[in-house]
Amino acid sequence: MSRRSAAVVGALLTAAALAGCGVSPESEPHPIDPPRGPFRAITSPTPSAARSGAITQRLYLVKDGKLVAVTRHADVSTVDALVSQLLSGPTEAERDSGLTSAIQGAVAVSAVHVEGDLATVELSSPVAETRRNDNLLAYAQLVCTLTTRPEIKGVMFTHDQTPVGVPRGDGSLSLGPLTRADYADLIEPG
Repeated sequence: MSRRSAAVVGALLTAAALAGCGVSPESEPHPIDPPRGPFRAITSPTPSAARSGAITQRLYLVKDGKLVAVTRHADVSTVDALVSQLLSGPTEAERDSGLTSAIQGAVAVSAVHVEGDLATVELSSPVAETRRNDNLLAYAQLVCTLTTRPEIKGVMFTHDQTPVGVPRGDGSLSLGPLTRADYADLIEPG
């Protein structure tokens, strides 16, 4: 075999081998699991909502009885926009990953006012004297979401402008300003 023939045969064999090693294209994207190891921690444990605005907001939803922080994108950065996103519940992608909200049916918010570093959530109906887990998670979602904003250090709840006691993470009722620390045991690390 001549030198030229050997080169052509070698090139053809190399091309055939390379063609067989590739990954064939797929018509639709599909999720992949990250590899095990130290870099798994940099992947988000919950899906982000589809980007719909330039402003990033964090809010808290519920999964398996724990609060999970999720990222949403909005066009405006106001307390009302943040609360509106929280009250609208999880997106379809978030629901598909098992996220829910305890707020629907548990807490009826009529307004949120911010004065100084305190947010006051006005409830449209009185708080039932209950320490049920879904009520606890609903208040925890509101407190933890509102305190993601740097200007809000605490959250109070009122009905007819009268302070009401709401459950803290340990089940005790509190009239005072609540913070994420009051619900630390309910927050999923991540």
